[in-house]
Amino acid sequence: MVVRFGRPDMGLVLMDDRDLRRVGVLAEVLCGSRTTASAADLLGITTRQTRRLLERLRDRGAGGLAHGGRGRPSNHRRPESLRAWVLALLRVHYPSYGPTLASETLLERHGLVVPRETLRGWMHADGLWLTRSQRKNFHQSRIRRERLGELVQIDGADHRWFGPDRSSCTLLVFVDDATSRLMTLLFVRSESTDSYFEALELYLEEHGRPTAFYSERHSIFRVAKADATGGQGLTQFGRALAELNVEMLCANSSQAKGRVERANRTLQDRLVMELALEGLTTMDQANAFLPGFVERFNARFSVPPARPENAHRAVALSRESLRDVLCRREMRYVGRQLSLSWKRRLLILERNALTEGLIGKYVEIFDFVDGRLEIRHQGVSLPHRVFDKDQRVEQGAIVENKRLSEALAWAAEMQATPRPSPRVKTSSEKGDYVRTGVKPGRKPDSPRRKKPS
Repeated sequence: MVVRFGRPDMGLVLMDDRDLRRVGVLAEVLCGSRTTASAADLLGITTRQTRRLLERLRDRGAGGLAHGGRGRPSNHRRPESLRAWVLALLRVHYPSYGPTLASETLLERHGLVVPRETLRGWMHADGLWLTRSQRKNFHQSRIRRERLGELVQIDGADHRWFGPDRSSCTLLVFVDDATSRLMTLLFVRSESTDSYFEALELYLEEHGRPTAFYSERHSIFRVAKADATGGQGLTQFGRALAELNVEMLCANSSQAKGRVERANRTLQDRLVMELALEGLTTMDQANAFLPGFVERFNARFSVPPARPENAHRAVALSRESLRDVLCRREMRYVGRQLSLSWKRRLLILERNALTEGLIGKYVEIFDFVDGRLEIRHQGVSLPHRVFDKDQRVEQGAIVENKRLSEALAWAAEMQATPRPSPRVKTSSEKGDYVRTGVKPGRKPDSPRRKKPS
């Protein structure tokens, strides 16, 4: 608080809270109700300074307690001509420099000593420098699409949906951009290609095919290196959408898919409370509860589209044909022993008239979401056997953050089953040494030399 005191010989004097407090305490000393020592202790100054303030209060009144330099330029202020010269140099030669770099450059190139913080104040007052808050970029909202199903934003939210004492899981969220409607919700263990296949099947059966999906730049949806020598330039999810004639678009920032992000925040508040109110603690129970919740949520938060047309298209596939699309599919080479590899597993084809002619050719593997595995050639399913190469979680394996919970749960399940400890390899085995039984320096077919008698 600042108070103005007026005297005919001094004019207006500005006083802050500290000066007003001193006036009150020193006035008590002048009227005899307080000693000088107690006033000094209360004000946090020495008794000598207190006596000086009392003298100024008697001679010049309350305005005499204000600092004499208040409202005046500092005695240490740099000349105005120097400030004008420095700012002119910055405008002409260094318009985009920050205070630190500008201070260093002025010293190196022009011999001008201007402290960084002094220069910062000059530049800020002259409009050459903006503070961090002033330089903050504000994201402008994107205009909604006009039709339902024209663009559907998808995302996965990992959260403790069943309470803080329960383990976390992921909720896959499909939100229509034109209406903010929740199109599909599904609880899964983690974000993965298989879980998105499962959610996509629910979406297609209920709504049909949209024009495009809009997601983050996750490896499920896009190939990180488009110019990679291997692969087909598409992920498994991207390949499935291409077969369904649905576009896959990736956002450049989280703000670009703000509708699904805001929906996630709302769900982490409302859905968590409703699940607790219903006493639901498992993903199966929650998935059965979700359709009714989605209906109430959309009635509360969705908006009508700008155009009434529905951009969804029918899925002209049977359920079995659709599941052949929504699965992991890759071509594998058949070796001489009618064997091929898939996910650290050895697949051996049953020998028959058809499979014997497949040696040296490629067959297609169908890895379904429900765990089924099929090997097909020209649409014919081939019988096979499966051998696991490794029944452990690979030591030091790279696991994505979004699949960490699933990997740990699988590791705990595997650890519950007794398994033999890994054998420590010898130095020869580490170097791929193969023992032949022949000593060095002796040929296998050379006869033994007889010792001299």
